[in-house]
Amino acid sequence: MMKCFCCLLLFISFLWALPAEASVCRNYRGREICIVDIKRSAKNYWEYRVILSVDGVKQPLEVYNCRDRTTVKKDGTVLGFGQNNPGEIVCGFFNKK
Repeated sequence: MMKCFCCLLLFISFLWALPAEASVCRNYRGREICIVDIKRSAKNYWEYRVILSVDGVKQPLEVYNCRDRTTVKKDGTVLGFGQNNPGEIVCGFFNKK
């Protein structure tokens, strides 16, 4: 009886798995850039809403426009892809097959 109870507890523990925390990390210009959360826009398929982690520090949500190669910061500032902008990593995320 005790053996069945232990087996039942073990089985239930496998069903009650915690969600996975997986992020895609790349070394980019000497920094570790991780995509913590990424959502593709349904209306504008070339736009991504992304939360990044740069060297272990979580960044605020930004919108990456892969067609115009711009980043929209939380305060509304629009920056072109350039030096120290991880837009290439973000825009290449779904293109890898």
